[in-house]
Amino acid sequence: EVQLVESGGGLVQPGGSLRLSCAASGFSVMSVSMSWVRQRPGKGLEWVSTINSGSNFAVYTDSVKGRFTVSRNAATNTLYLQMTSLKPEDTAVYFCAKATQVRSPPGQGTQVTVSS
Repeated sequence: EVQLVESGGGLVQPGGSLRLSCAASGFSVMSVSMSWVRQRPGKGLEWVSTINSGSNFAVYTDSVKGRFTVSRNAATNTLYLQMTSLKPEDTAVYFCAKATQVRSPPGQGTQVTVSS
């Protein structure tokens, strides 16, 4: 059974950092392109980043370029999102998904709140 479990969210002040984790089971995060998406309060899903299968090449939405970094670990079968210089507008529920499933991420997501 394919499962994705996000964690690592929380309350952080503007300018702070968080690292989100996405533990996968039932498949390897190294074998497919993986994405992070987010849902801000009252808004729809927004694509954040994708890391390609077979390489570490990653792309990001303009609003997070230079601040967020996606990575993955084969040993733990986990996808990560390192977020730095966080802004209040980054407040959202963050989901991970296979790149082909970004419109309907399967997990519960993890809440990130950026506030002073």
